This record gives sequence, C-alpha cells and structure tokens, in this order.
Amino acid sequence: MSNTSKTPLSSVLYLSHGGGPLPLLGDKNHQNLIRFMMEITPALTKPSAILVISAHWEENIPTIASGVLPTLIYDYYGFPKESYEIKYSVPGSSTLANKIFNLLKNAGIEAKLDSHRGFDHGLFVPLKIMYPDASIPCVQLSLVNSLQPEEHIQMGKALADLRKDNVLIIGSGFSFHNIKEFFAPSTKQTQAMNESFEQWLMDTCSISQLTEPERTQRLINWESAPAARYCHPREEHLLPLHVCHGVAGTAANRVFEFEIMGKMASAYLW
Repeated sequence: MSNTSKTPLSSVLYLSHGGGPLPLLGDKNHQNLIRFMMEITPALTKPSAILVISAHWEENIPTIASGVLPTLIYDYYGFPKESYEIKYSVPGSSTLANKIFNLLKNAGIEAKLDSHRGFDHGLFVPLKIMYPDASIPCVQLSLVNSLQPEEHIQMGKALADLRKDNVLIIGSGFSFHNIKEFFAPSTKQTQAMNESFEQWLMDTCSISQLTEPERTQRLINWESAPAARYCHPREEHLLPLHVCHGVAGTAANRVFEFEIMGKMASAYLW
C-alpha cells in the first residue's frame, strides 16, 4: 500500500549493537558506538512505540513478544557481575504486538504471540543508551531460524504500515560478526576483508542508482559479496538489516561507519 497521506513516516534504523553488555559498561573499544547511539536519538522523531528485531532471538516462525512488562534476558556469558544487574523497565505493548501479528497474517505469513518472553540484550543495550528513561513502549520480533534472507525481507514488507503509526523500527544486529576475529590479531588481509564487505554493504544499502529489485537481489544473494562468510560465519546478525530493507523499500538516507573492537562496522537510517 502506498503512503498517500501527508503524515511523515517514522524512521527505520539498522544498528550494530556491539559486544554483549560492553556498551553499557563504558568499554573503551565501544566509545564510537556509544557516541553514535547517543547522537542518533535527537535525529529521530520521538516515537510512540519501538519495534526491535533482534539478532538474539530465533523461532521457527516470526514470534512477537507481547507481554505488558517483559523482564530482561541476560543472554551473554562471562561478563562482570554488574552486567547481570542492568535494569531497563520499559513497558511492552500488547496492542502493537497484536497489530504486528495481524499485519504478518494479512501478508500470508504465519506468526505467533509470546506473552512470557522477555527482552534480550539486542533490545535493552542500545535502547538504554538511546532512550534511558525507558518510557516508550517496546515490542520485540524474532528472526526465523531458517535464516532465509528473502523470508526476512518479506517480513519487513508486511510491517511497512507501522511507519504511519510513528513506530520506530530498529534492526539490532552487527554488520561484522565473526567472534573469533574480534580477539585475533588484525592483519592487512583481514582488515581488507572486513573493509571490502563493509563497502559492499554500504553501497548496496545506500546507492540510489540501484533499482529496488536490484538492491533486494543483492541482499538476498549477500553470500556472494566480498568476504561475506568471513564477516558473517552465521548470518543472524545481518538479517535484521533485511527486515529493515523490507520495511523501507528504498535506499538508506544516511550511512554511519565506525570502529568497534578493532573492526569496521556500520549502521543505516531510512
């Protein structure tokens, strides 16, 4: 459905959320990311609600966290004690969760609601920095564990009308997600591999000369990009971007690139 009203559409944002709770601990290797998260918020119209598609939740079909006050899931290991005492008492929204369910259903996508599932760190880490007062209702949507790019783009297309309701849609992943390489010495070769994939991703998401079918095909066939499997041995941190692309259906308006833990990573705003 095309947008025929003059109501501005809400923003769509794909961000790299960093390593576990480290941004909330003030980690020196995350200072660029922390600064980005703090500075991007004023550029966004204050949303009435937030939908987060997190890399850290996979189900056999799209699943929507519909609880009224979801608990936090500390889904990381080996961090300091304070990492497991983080609070972010943001309300959920059963109304928005049901709307998401119905939009997916109307698009022929089987989905389910989960009133018990809490919010994982893909949601509370960035939002605690971006919206520290925890006053904006949030809903989280899972990935599908088949990890099929086209399926996630279709999910995004089904949710495009949420932008008319001032819902901020955030894909929370990481444009570089090779855990072993974060802790391995960087070489000219690995740096070039990291940068070549980043350049391909930035071009794919932002070049206006691409037609939308061309952009979509590039994202569907992302494994053919330079160093794709070096940067993403498993693609769950990339797929929130596919959902965002499906929602937006255009080139990104702004691209952000920064270093996190010695690797180049990026974020995209529509």
